[in-house]
Amino acid sequence: MRATLILAMFTASLANAGWNDYEEVRDLRLDTGGLSVLQIESRSGSLEVQGLSGADEIIVKAIVQVPGKSDEKAQKIIADDLILVLEKKGDKAILKGYFDGNNWSWGDSASVRLEISVPDRFALEVEDSSGSILINDVLGDIEIDDSSGSIKMSNVGGSVDIEDGSGSISVDGVGEDIAIEDGSGSITVRHVQGSVTVDDGSGSVNVKDVGKDLIIKDDGSGSINYSEIQGKVENTG
Repeated sequence: MRATLILAMFTASLANAGWNDYEEVRDLRLDTGGLSVLQIESRSGSLEVQGLSGADEIIVKAIVQVPGKSDEKAQKIIADDLILVLEKKGDKAILKGYFDGNNWSWGDSASVRLEISVPDRFALEVEDSSGSILINDVLGDIEIDDSSGSIKMSNVGGSVDIEDGSGSISVDGVGEDIAIEDGSGSITVRHVQGSVTVDDGSGSVNVKDVGKDLIIKDDGSGSINYSEIQGKVENTG
C-alpha cells in the first residue's frame, strides 16, 4: 500500500511539473544599412523567415520556451544558457538563438522559436539542428545546413543549396539553380528556372517544371517522379 501511495505521489508530481511550461517573448531589431546577408544559427525550435519588399531592418520575434519547470527555475536556465543575439559583422547580420546547456534532467528541452522578417533582397545562411524551417519571398541565395526537421520554402529569387539529415523538403519557385543533399525524407521541387540536382538517401523525389536540367546523383530508396523538364535528365545513382 505504501509503495502504491509513493508511486501515485510521484506520478502526480510529474503531471504537475508538466503544467509549469514557461514562455517569454523577446524582440530584436537591426538596421540593415550596408548589409546583404543574414546568417542564422539555431538548434531547437522552429524557424520562420519572411522577406519583405522595401524593408530596411531585420525584425526578430523570439519565443523562448522552457517546459516542465517552475518560473524561478526556467528563468535561471534562461539567464545561464540562453544565447540570443542579433548583430552586425562585416556585410552580414548574425542571428544566434539557442540554449547552450543541459539544465533539465527529463522531459522536453528548452527551445527558441524564431519568427524573422528581413529585406527580401537579402541572402540567407542557415545552420539548424532541429525544428521546422519555413522561408518565403527571399530573393537572395539561400544555404541551409539542417540536421532534422521539415524544410519548406517558396518564391526564392536566387540559388538554393540544402544539406539535410532528415525531414521532408518542399520548394516551390526558385529563380536559379537548386541543389539538395538529403539523408531521408520526401523531396518535392516545383517551378525552378535553373537546374535541379538531388542526392537523396531515402524517400520519394518529385520534381516538376524545371527550366534547365534535372540531375539525380543518388537515390538510395524511394520513387522518382518528374515532368516538364526543359533540359536533360541524368540519373547517375
